[in-house]
Amino acid sequence: MRKPLVWLHGEVRSPPFSPAARLEAGFLLARLQGGESLSMPNSKPLPTLGPRCHELRIADGKREWRIIYRLDSDAIVILEVFLKKSQRTPATVLKVCRERIRRYDAI
Repeated sequence: MRKPLVWLHGEVRSPPFSPAARLEAGFLLARLQGGESLSMPNSKPLPTLGPRCHELRIADGKREWRIIYRLDSDAIVILEVFLKKSQRTPATVLKVCRERIRRYDAI
């Protein structure tokens, strides 16, 4: 059974994603929905954000997109979609993701 995607924030559209990057993101998300466990270079764990939290890595020419998600038993929760501009995930992105997790878990 495929897990649903729960979008708390962000979207994958062309533009700003190139059509190829949008297809890559959709392909990787579909693999996650099918229960596949992804690792580098496609997905990186984010233990500082919380358990089961990861970052999908989407190359788009000279740009790099990130989709931060959490693997729950019943869904894949999309926390943020952003254009990566530095080596580190911005603290503001992590802070807002923690808040989204807190609100989602409270429901």
